[in-house]
Amino acid sequence: MPSSRTKLGNAGEAIARRHLETLGYTLREANYRCRWGEVDLVMERDGELVFVEVRTKRGGAFGTPEESVTAAKRRRLTATAYHYLQEHDLDVPFRIDLVAIAMNLRGNVERVTHLENVVTGEDAAAE
Repeated sequence: MPSSRTKLGNAGEAIARRHLETLGYTLREANYRCRWGEVDLVMERDGELVFVEVRTKRGGAFGTPEESVTAAKRRRLTATAYHYLQEHDLDVPFRIDLVAIAMNLRGNVERVTHLENVVTGEDAAAE
């Protein structure tokens, strides 16, 4: 049986996917995993691949979803994105986005925020 954290994450990914699809994105793959890490959604729009990290938080006691993406997570996202491109023999423009979902304690969505290009070259290179 999935934990409450897993259920919250799965619900957030479904919300993020629907939100992005209303903006014209197409799902290419969900929960892509490799030795470097995992990316929640691989979406595509206008010939550009978008690797999407989804962060879902219930209540505000432990910070915002945006604040939960650490430097180490940004490095893993970058490595995973490059691995995906290499594995699929793709040479296309790409970026890494964040969809932050804030829910109240009852589980109702209060906010969905889509932030583009959350990982920069400096983030990826930082140790």
